[in-house]
Amino acid sequence: MTQITTEITRRQALASLGAGASLLALGGCQHAVTRSAPMPLAGNGAALLEDIAWNLLRHEPERATSLGVDTGAHAALRAQLEDQSPAGQQAYAETLRADLARVRAFDTASLDADTRTSFEVVESAYSTALDGFALPYGDVAVGSWRNSPYVVIQNVGTYLDMPRFMDSTHPVKTVADAEAYVARLEALPAALDGELARIRDARGMGLVPPDFLLDKAIAQMERTIAETAQGGALVDSLVTRTREAGLVGAWGDRARQIVTGPITEALQRQLEELKTERTVAKSDAGMWAQPRGDEWYAWGLRAATTTTLSPDEIHQIGLDELDELHGRMDPILKEIGYTTGSVGERMRALAEDPRYKFAEGDPGRQQIMDFIHERIEWITAQMPRAFNTLVDPNLEVRRLPPAEEPGAPGAYGGAGSKDGTIPGRMWINLRTTDLHRRYDLADLTYHETIPGHVWEGEYSNRLPLIRSILSFSAFSEGWALYAEQLADELGAYDDFKVGRLGYLQSLAFRACRLVVDTGLHHKRWTREQGRQFFVERNGSKPDEVASEVDRYCSWPGQACGYKIGHSEIVRQRIRAQEALGDAYEFKAFNDAVVLGGNAPLDVMAKNVGRYIDGARTG
Repeated sequence: MTQITTEITRRQALASLGAGASLLALGGCQHAVTRSAPMPLAGNGAALLEDIAWNLLRHEPERATSLGVDTGAHAALRAQLEDQSPAGQQAYAETLRADLARVRAFDTASLDADTRTSFEVVESAYSTALDGFALPYGDVAVGSWRNSPYVVIQNVGTYLDMPRFMDSTHPVKTVADAEAYVARLEALPAALDGELARIRDARGMGLVPPDFLLDKAIAQMERTIAETAQGGALVDSLVTRTREAGLVGAWGDRARQIVTGPITEALQRQLEELKTERTVAKSDAGMWAQPRGDEWYAWGLRAATTTTLSPDEIHQIGLDELDELHGRMDPILKEIGYTTGSVGERMRALAEDPRYKFAEGDPGRQQIMDFIHERIEWITAQMPRAFNTLVDPNLEVRRLPPAEEPGAPGAYGGAGSKDGTIPGRMWINLRTTDLHRRYDLADLTYHETIPGHVWEGEYSNRLPLIRSILSFSAFSEGWALYAEQLADELGAYDDFKVGRLGYLQSLAFRACRLVVDTGLHHKRWTREQGRQFFVERNGSKPDEVASEVDRYCSWPGQACGYKIGHSEIVRQRIRAQEALGDAYEFKAFNDAVVLGGNAPLDVMAKNVGRYIDGARTG
């Protein structure tokens, strides 16, 4: 995209949402970054961090492809997949344990502040991941966000991940790329069987997903099998892209034999296991009903929030922030004519207003895509008002694969590759246009793209390789909510008050997540209780929250990272404003947070502390 650099005067006063509870101890650190190259690291610290990064990528070669670093001496990674077997996961844990010991043994006293920050990030990510690997079941996302007790379920598993990854991320530009594609297809049955062994082991321990999740997973896997039995997207993508690249070879025929044969057979084996689990499954939604479920959930919360907040504390934070946000929504609703009933009731009524609905079917899908692109163009032009250090993301908006849509959220997004060849993406769920409204789609766009996930990821991609790999949900999702706040502060809704309601409802939705996630997994709520809390208290759309609540059941704790992270960023901004007074600078604060990279919240607080120290002395 073309970056707009016109100088714009920002507002004199920017309203902040109060963060409520004090979540973390304070610390300090800020640095500058060039736009052309990663920041330099000091001495042997840089070599150690680089070595650790490649050790991790050897266990997750798909990440190397996503980052665009599976080239040169590391080109072999492009033909490999993660070892999903119990033995492979144990080997992964052993690598983390060894590298964590190396990090802890390294004397960081002489390192610059940026390098020490990277060491702190690695130590946090690896120690948390190892605690997860020590649990008897589950899928551990090392320095990432999708931790799950269930290795294969409606929104977790290779059966979902690989078709999208192979089509949108694995490059097919050369003969070597095409051969690597086929090699990954050849490795796919073993990956699927590795997952199968783990879910069978988990069933032997008494871990069986809730019946309603299994029903979704079984239906989705049956659709996947119906497709792979005919070749489907895994074959079509390779055939189309080799033809477009002008490559000549029998890759399509080779791929078809693998997909219709060994891959389909491996999927059938997983499907049979899911059906076996369904015969003994119960309807209890939360981890409290699973063996060692309270222990798993405590870890899941810690991994998602990078805090030690208890389920009860998080539950109360959600209730308190929900009340505060509804207090801000109430006068706007009254101003536009919605005067009676609770905030939730009035927002439900607003959702039925035809002025804010998109058309049904494909015409509405096109309206949604056009709306998103128009909002991206507008917010991109505002970025010089919010940041001193600007980026120019390679960005595209794509519809989620229809097979994935039933179990997926309304949208999600992420940064592109480290080398810039793979764009950042916003994936939008278009199974029905009724998932979206004109007053809430703008906010969703800012969250997923600019200045949210795609924008933030551009900064992390400039950091050392290990920092581009490791991600913390509380920071990335907290930042994306802060990005929504920035859009409002930059004037996104000055002439569209209903849009501000959508933004505030989005924040309230994340406050609801704190309540519902802890309600399901700690307070023994039912699935229906979780759904009704969203609909009745926040006016959320029933179709939207149905899959949302199921997502919390399969990703326990993950939904809590969003609002906890946002509240902490806002609290740090208030801290900086109070500490600096007239020396506080809006753009400098935003730079301090985003240039520090994706980090645990306590490390982020140290970055802000160093910004404060520098502003005082500068």
